[in-house]
Amino acid sequence: MEEHFFQCPYCWEDISMLLDSSVNHQIYIEDCEVCCNPIQIEPIFKNQILINLIIQSIEQ
Repeated sequence: MEEHFFQCPYCWEDISMLLDSSVNHQIYIEDCEVCCNPIQIEPIFKNQILINLIIQSIEQ
C-alpha cells in the first residue's frame, strides 16, 4: 500500500489515501474524509510505481 495526497474535487481540502500498488489499474469510489462527497479514484501503476492518478468528482 502506498499513501498518496491529493485535493478533493469538491471542497479542495488536501486528503490522503492508501493506494494498492499490487494492482496495475484500478477504478473505485471513496468518500472524501472532509466533506463526505464521493470521489472516483483511478490509480495506474507500472512495476508498483504510481505513474498516473485520475481524481474525479461524481456528479449526483
